[in-house]
Formats: sequence, structure tokens, C-alpha cells
Amino acid sequence: MITVQFTVRPGQGDASGFDLGDMTITGDLGTAGSAGHVPDQGMMIYLSVVQLLDSLGDFLRGNVRVFGFTAADSSFRLVVRRTKDGLSVASEDGVVARTTAGELASAVLHAAEDLARALPPEDPVASDVQAALAAFRPLVPGGTG
Repeated sequence: MITVQFTVRPGQGDASGFDLGDMTITGDLGTAGSAGHVPDQGMMIYLSVVQLLDSLGDFLRGNVRVFGFTAADSSFRLVVRRTKDGLSVASEDGVVARTTAGELASAVLHAAEDLARALPPEDPVASDVQAALAAFRPLVPGGTG
């Protein structure tokens, strides 16, 4: 099992596509998160989620064995590897989950959709978020997330 959460840091005023935030990925083997590190690993969360949806989508559609993701304006990094049984998801501290492509896609999509609800539709980044969600949705079993 794997869960993903994207959060916006408080105290930044009205929601903006350039808000700082954090990612947390929890699996059966541990948790990887950007919050609470020195130096700070917070990121421009909306831009990072768009980048993650686009690049993870390319990885899941292709056959490259290893996918590395570094968040926007952050040193937070995830590595996803194809294994004989599915995928492993790791941070700099080690593997946090062994999962399937469908389960990972579903967890990322749900978290991204939750985050997107907070962004006003007139924000300049909102159309990028919606386009990335639409392109990623077919990767989730059932196509709806």
C-alpha cells in the first residue's frame, strides 16, 4: 500500500500556483517527506505536482527502468524503479514502498486532485495543473482515479 499527500504551507495568503508546500509518500516500508529537513526541502508545490504528473506519466507509459524526480526549487528527491514484481519507491533514506504502477498512479492522482481543489481557476498555474491531471488520469485503473 502507498499513500501520497501534497500540502500547502500555511501563512502565505491567498492560494497561488507559486505557493510553497510539501510532499509525503508513505508505504509499508517507511515514509519519505520534504517537511522538517535542514536545509529546508519545501518546494513550489503546484509546479512540483505538475512536473511529477508529467514525468511520472512518461515513466509509467514507457519502459525505462529508473525514474528520478527532484521537486521544483527543492532538493527533495524520489526514485522509482521497476522491479520484477512492480515498482519500488525510495527517497534518500531508502525504499519506502513496493507497489504496482496502478496503485502508485492512483495515489498520486488522488493527492494531486485534492491539492488542485485549493487553487483558484483564474490562477496562471491552474490550467497547467488541470492539463497535467487530464493527461495522467488514463494511467489509473478505471481511468477515473
